[in-house]
Amino acid sequence: MLGRVIDVRVAVVGGGISGLAAAWFLRQSLGPDAEIVVLEKQPVVGGHLRVSDVAGLPVDEGAESLLARRPEAVDLAVAVGLGDDVVHPASVGAGLWSRGAIVPLPAGTVMGVPADPAQLAGVLTVAEMTAAIARDASYPQLRVEEDVAIGRLVRSRYGDAVADRLVEPLLGGVYAGRADELSLDATVPALGAAVRTARTLGEAVAAASPGAAAGAGPVFAGLTGGVGRLPGAVAAASGADVRTGVTVRSVERTADGWRLVIGPVPEPSVLDVDAVVVATPAVAAARLLADAAPAAAAELGGVEAASMAIVTLALPADGFPAAPSSTGFLVPPVDGRTIKAVTFSSVKWPWLGGRAGGLVLLRASLGRHGEASDLQRDDDELVAAALADVRAATGYAGAVADSRVTRWGGALPQYAVGHLDRVARVRAAVDALPGLAVCGAVYDGVGLAACVGAAHDAASGVAAYLSDRRARIET
Repeated sequence: MLGRVIDVRVAVVGGGISGLAAAWFLRQSLGPDAEIVVLEKQPVVGGHLRVSDVAGLPVDEGAESLLARRPEAVDLAVAVGLGDDVVHPASVGAGLWSRGAIVPLPAGTVMGVPADPAQLAGVLTVAEMTAAIARDASYPQLRVEEDVAIGRLVRSRYGDAVADRLVEPLLGGVYAGRADELSLDATVPALGAAVRTARTLGEAVAAASPGAAAGAGPVFAGLTGGVGRLPGAVAAASGADVRTGVTVRSVERTADGWRLVIGPVPEPSVLDVDAVVVATPAVAAARLLADAAPAAAAELGGVEAASMAIVTLALPADGFPAAPSSTGFLVPPVDGRTIKAVTFSSVKWPWLGGRAGGLVLLRASLGRHGEASDLQRDDDELVAAALADVRAATGYAGAVADSRVTRWGGALPQYAVGHLDRVARVRAAVDALPGLAVCGAVYDGVGLAACVGAAHDAASGVAAYLSDRRARIET
């Protein structure tokens, strides 16, 4: 913890988990006397983390899990009083709905990229496996010196089948993006490092795969009652002045710190602060920083984002020919389905299954970058489309007990080739301005752990600046 600084005011723009975590970390560093103001334009905080009832049961509307092997998010949940509610998913595996059948998701891959395509029986045909093995072994040594699209690299070494049936659905599940456009270095950094020195892609995957020690313990964690409980707990524990329904129109430098122009255009008001953390999506951050940090704003303005929807269904269990026994399944886009993934939430989370009675709770996700047509349907049409795919995949023949459609517009930033360099340029421009910091899903990863980690770094930078400034004043 840094030396505490009193009599300061810090603004955090954005009340998603990144902004709320930044406020909490600021409180730890600055102490109880600092004024921390969180400004959120929506009527509630939480961003893409939210929980609401379906069939009388609490089900997450956004992210439902935390990466347990990266500790930041779980540690934050514990620190804000949710430690007793941290749970882990059932160890029942997941599947892949490919070519009309659900098969086990192959183990031993790195974001779907296998070390040995011979282990992909059931996903690839014998001919596809044979071709992938021969192609990678016979091609010249890997020559990867700069960032590349992960899908294009996989296609060049293993062929289309591996890219289409494994890498695409896995990356689509995380980023709602396209493998042929997503950065290798930004999405799978360990593999990006390994391909620089390996002879074949298979050798690179083997080198990038987690070892036995790293693989110990559950990969993911959740919260009883839903991960959507986390933002409220963090906001309360931060002791921040959280103001919702507030639009921040600009962030400007002043002689002594920063000025935020807020409120409606006809009657704006100002908030003067010593430092500011911008924790908004890329488009909003670009607008806010246009005057103070134009170089950063220009970079952020070039980041595209994908929209998606989650259709949550409560289905009577007796409508399934066999009870779902996995956490869900991914769907390769090459098969032309509407959905891209299904999570059997009441199977994945025992706490929820224990309350579900005779219902199966599932979440179907839809939407990929550049595909807006499906999301333009109304809610009833989306429910019907998701249900049709669920029926085709599982044989479900019953009715729908309850449903919910959640739309997340522009929710997932796309990590295009060169994304890490773009982020470095943004941070260089921001770091040149004392008392300014940024954090959010656009920088270091879209997962909650990465967002919390970026929030910690932003808060630490602001606290260090304020501490140094006080020291200069006192001397």
